[in-house]
Amino acid sequence: MNYNKKTVYDVDVKGKKVLLRCDFNVPQDKKTGEITSDKRIVAALPTIKYLLEQGAAVIACSHLGKPVATFDSYVKKQVEKGKNEADITREEWEKSLKKLTLAPVAKRLSELLGMDVAFASDTIGEDAQAKAAALQPGQVMLLENLRFAKGETKNDPAFAKALADMAEIFVSDAFGTVHRAHASTAGVAAYLPAYSGLLVNKELSIMGKALDDPKRPFVAVLGGAKVSDKIAVINNLLEKADTIIIGGGMAYTFKKAQGFEIGKSLLEADRIDYAKEMIAKAEAKGVKFLLPSDHVCAAEFSADAEAVVTEGDDIPADMMGMDIGPKTVEAFAAAAAEAGTVVWNGPMGVFEFDKFANGTKAMAKALAESGATTIVGGGDSAAAVEKLGFAEQITHISTGGGASLEFLEGKELPGVACLLDK
Repeated sequence: MNYNKKTVYDVDVKGKKVLLRCDFNVPQDKKTGEITSDKRIVAALPTIKYLLEQGAAVIACSHLGKPVATFDSYVKKQVEKGKNEADITREEWEKSLKKLTLAPVAKRLSELLGMDVAFASDTIGEDAQAKAAALQPGQVMLLENLRFAKGETKNDPAFAKALADMAEIFVSDAFGTVHRAHASTAGVAAYLPAYSGLLVNKELSIMGKALDDPKRPFVAVLGGAKVSDKIAVINNLLEKADTIIIGGGMAYTFKKAQGFEIGKSLLEADRIDYAKEMIAKAEAKGVKFLLPSDHVCAAEFSADAEAVVTEGDDIPADMMGMDIGPKTVEAFAAAAAEAGTVVWNGPMGVFEFDKFANGTKAMAKALAESGATTIVGGGDSAAAVEKLGFAEQITHISTGGGASLEFLEGKELPGVACLLDK
């Protein structure tokens, strides 16, 4: 896939209306609706400020959460959850939408920019069109939650065209959504010249270089629960990496494939043959394939379960693996210390339980102390690095969990493919 895309620096935006796709999918307090972290809004500021400085009028848009766009679909979902159809009201559906309005985001964006951000009460309706038409260079507006319109996730050409008709240029700056072929991420590029924003450009340049021209040794650290989630990633990285480290719940399927006892640990029995193939493929290619050699176990999946460390590879029959053991921590950290480039995606254990977070903490520390170019994929590993206070020492933390994973798989991302090539 070509990562070398034209950016906002490659286009004259003076006096133009720019449709800017942001990722304002912010966490909120369930009761009050207050934004609990504005990190994603802050991440969009460099692109917004640059466009304003260059004399553009910015029409920002984003999704928030997973609203159900039509009442019929809402009824269907509630019935699937076991609710009685007769008890489901249109008022209840409208209330569910109100919880996911982008109005609080417009307010916070106004505060961060120190200027008024006009908020449209719809996406492509009368209010949005009127506000977009009146928007002057140096001004910003925000459209209502894109997913309130059913055409967004269906990549409906009519919806994409209506969005595009409000602007003259499209800028993509929501890396967390570029793996989805939605109207606002890919569809609009059929009607407008499409450029990458500063955030998307940073992701593409840093992660693209890590995969295509890494400083070696190139070490890939993969964790998380399931082998099935990482099949394509492992396959792709076996062609590029010098060392692959496997931790987390998915390691136990690999240990089983090697003939070790894994007790009650997480196992994907239908992936054992695949695990054997990967181990053999790594050997044939001369890629080091590191798996845990000892484990932190427990008799039950619980935060206060007693932690037991195994002497070696086998896990007792009445126990389950919850984290990598101390010998494994040492071996994994040593591999990271020698690396030129490290890419990490997925925790090493059940890091949400303090007793079983040591492996993930140690991996975060090893990356922070390494002299390597360090890249942490979004999701749980990014959360772990931030929670543990190592974020400042990591070269790059991706803003998109699903997108960074598909990037590592070598997949073509629709929201990137649609951007103009340099």
